[in-house]
Amino acid sequence: MSKRKQHAPDFKPKAALDALKGEETAAELASRFGVLPTMFHQWKRALLEGASSVFKREGRKNLEINEEQVKEFHTKIGELAVANSFLERKLKPWSGK
Repeated sequence: MSKRKQHAPDFKPKAALDALKGEETAAELASRFGVLPTMFHQWKRALLEGASSVFKREGRKNLEINEEQVKEFHTKIGELAVANSFLERKLKPWSGK
């Protein structure tokens, strides 16, 4: 039983672009690249569907502030600050400062 061949991510767009050029048929490309013709159709479709996302402009995203989470973080920071100061006081006799 043979395993499926894994193609590198940079190989697929190059092959799909060759298929989009239309200079060769899918069968000719398949024999040149050693890939089934159906793969070229899938990669070409994926490239065309995903091409619009390359040029999409995304504005600044509005950050949603979760007040409950902020309170939890402030509480945790306070606890850690108290623990830190406690440890500093306890370790002073051994540090020689």
